[in-house]
Amino acid sequence: MLSNMEKLEIDPAPIDEVFISHSHFDHTGGLSEFLKVNQKAKFYVPPSFSRPSNREVISLTKANKIHENVFSTGELDGIEQSMGIITDKGIALFVGCSHPYMGHILDAARQFGEIYGIIGGLHGFSEFELFKDLDLICPTHCTQHKAELKRLYPQKYVEGEVGRIIEI
Repeated sequence: MLSNMEKLEIDPAPIDEVFISHSHFDHTGGLSEFLKVNQKAKFYVPPSFSRPSNREVISLTKANKIHENVFSTGELDGIEQSMGIITDKGIALFVGCSHPYMGHILDAARQFGEIYGIIGGLHGFSEFELFKDLDLICPTHCTQHKAELKRLYPQKYVEGEVGRIIEI
């Protein structure tokens, strides 16, 4: 994580808040090194996540606004939370791996408005019709059906990768 932040010229020291989707190593592997260079960040975690010591930790069991235009779906299906950012175009929904049922993720996010797009890992998700009303689909690291999503939604599809900038 710190190596990627360095390449992107992001200084970890001034970061105030960290949002953790779930406890799998591919989402938390860089956390111990981050904690060494950042002494102040507070954490938003699902209840199933082990708390970082000596840090302010907010455990989110249900959908909650974190800031005026930022929310968590809360932990869904006992494993993972997603983060939504409310934009002028609608909600940009950021998912970790989408371990919970996608319908649950989308329903939790819709409490805050219409969903514009989804960005993140979509794991084995294959109920592609659930995305028909979205304007942006950006699958990342663990998505098994990228080719199918790209074929079904070519105008909405954006390839996800480290450092990708998406203007919303």
